[in-house]
Amino acid sequence: MTSDTTAAEALDKLTETRQRLVAEIRKSVVGQDEVIEQLLISLLARGHCLLTGIPGLGKTLLVKTLANCLTLGFKRIQFTPDLMPTDVLGTEVVDEDPNGGKLSFRFVPGPIFSQVVLADEINRTPPKTQAALLEAMEERQVTIAGETRPLQSPFFVLATQNPIELEGTYPLPEAQLDRFLLNPVIQYLPQADEIRMVGDTTGQDRPQPQPVLSGPEIETLQSLTRQVPASEAVLSYAVRLVSASRPGQPGCDPWLTDRIKWGAGSRGSQALVLSAKARALLQGRPNASREDVKAMAKSALRHRILPSFLAESEGLSSDDLIDRLLEQVSD
Repeated sequence: MTSDTTAAEALDKLTETRQRLVAEIRKSVVGQDEVIEQLLISLLARGHCLLTGIPGLGKTLLVKTLANCLTLGFKRIQFTPDLMPTDVLGTEVVDEDPNGGKLSFRFVPGPIFSQVVLADEINRTPPKTQAALLEAMEERQVTIAGETRPLQSPFFVLATQNPIELEGTYPLPEAQLDRFLLNPVIQYLPQADEIRMVGDTTGQDRPQPQPVLSGPEIETLQSLTRQVPASEAVLSYAVRLVSASRPGQPGCDPWLTDRIKWGAGSRGSQALVLSAKARALLQGRPNASREDVKAMAKSALRHRILPSFLAESEGLSSDDLIDRLLEQVSD
């Protein structure tokens, strides 16, 4: 950040913006504070977000509500077993000139040519269609019929998926999972929140969320996130944490080596640091800390660490392995 005064003003403005944004989201969504924070962190960090949870917990509603709070183009793609890559990316059609009869190709863009894309139930479509998102998510462009077409900025993929244990799901390829900055897990609401939610949704119509942030404002906040300082100690801690998830690498203890099939790559370290910076900024702090890294560890790494057969036989999940990582790696 350029100066103390500028930084303080930016933090104050962001705090106000966050309060307005959460207030609008609250018009439609009850509870899920941690998940909402992680969605906002993904937005600030210019990353994509994969929201996991069983059907009926409000994943789609939460994503649509956030999209309504942004003055950006929005498209929803319902992923189904028969969805084709061209249904996502677009296709070329043949046009005939009514006067001369001359034939020409015309590109019809798919829903990926928007700014906020809801990929709903992404793991209900086969890998071929899932992979159609790879280039768009990583390079913010798509190549169709040999021509590369840029996507609008900012570009944000918000995907939802059901747990892979459910019938009719296709596990996302590891390369696809790695493109998501964060993987929040949406849980059942506490009983008090569920009572309030049922009362709100079975009564009179509630007010609709109103836009809070424009595209240029989002890009300014994303630039500001990159400027948040992270000390050498914070960077070292994030890298050591990720390195300790890799079997056979220095720092990975024997217990974890036996229970991790493969660990997070360098993109995991980048995700940890970027999300830690965004979390600090969102909470009104001018620099990222190791506590921010710890707080983001599960959301940034759970989809990048694959438990081994031994871990699965012992009933251990990625979250359990990350808990062990946090215990093993010293500050």
